[in-house]
Amino acid sequence: MKKLLLIFILVFFAGHVLKAQVSEQERSALLDFHESTQGNNWVKKWNLEEPVAKWYGVKVVNNQVTEINLFRNNLVGTLPESIGSLKYLKSLNLAFNNISGQIPPSIVELSNLVVLKIEMNRIKGALPSDIGKLTRLEELTAFNNFISGRIPNSIGENTKLKVLNLSSNSIIGRIPETLGNLVGLESLGLFENTLFGEIPEELGNLVELKELVLANNQLGGAIPKEFGQMASLEILQIQNNNFNSFENLEEMESRSFLVFDYDKDKIKIDLKNVDFSRTRMADTKFEDDID
Repeated sequence: MKKLLLIFILVFFAGHVLKAQVSEQERSALLDFHESTQGNNWVKKWNLEEPVAKWYGVKVVNNQVTEINLFRNNLVGTLPESIGSLKYLKSLNLAFNNISGQIPPSIVELSNLVVLKIEMNRIKGALPSDIGKLTRLEELTAFNNFISGRIPNSIGENTKLKVLNLSSNSIIGRIPETLGNLVGLESLGLFENTLFGEIPEELGNLVELKELVLANNQLGGAIPKEFGQMASLEILQIQNNNFNSFENLEEMESRSFLVFDYDKDKIKIDLKNVDFSRTRMADTKFEDDID
């Protein structure tokens, strides 16, 4: 009898330990997330009776939730404020769903976040003004939503960013000069918003930039002469804006653009050493890898 009782106790505690492999705070945040995005209607569902580590798209390392990847999984609803409790999260991929509502302010509490992918949803409202708190962020893709407001100046504090894509939203205002602080940036997409004013000369600091897409805005003035400093640039799309001078593009020497689009019908320029046999016109669009 004592042996049976001991076995029962061991089994009970083993099961309890398995279910409690992440903190109660993290599990509670995941349950909030599941409820607020109609988890019962997801394509690949969570079995809430199983340990968190077995839930689809959730990665657990050292009893901590480090990754959530629910790409194209029919998430419908809003992101809960409690998502900020997942403080060990390094990657959050919710792209290609039907998430609505605003980005919860608590998202900036995810101080370990490296990848944030929320593109192709129905998210509205402004980006958090203190998004610069995400100092480890390397990739932020939020294109094809209904994000409004201005690009926060604090974006310049995300100095590890390599990819920033806010295209096809309703973002207004000027491009912040602080973007010039992102010296490791390789891809910048601001296509199809309502950005106006001149391009800040500070963008010339982005010497690692390979892709710059500013098409379909209301940008004006002259192309900054500092563009000549972007020696790595392969894709440049600036068409459908209100620029009054492209003269400084003539100083962009020894380029082999893969894509170069500007308003050729408005002005003629003489680009030096551009190999147009390799250069193609391209539709400005953004796609996510399909898992």
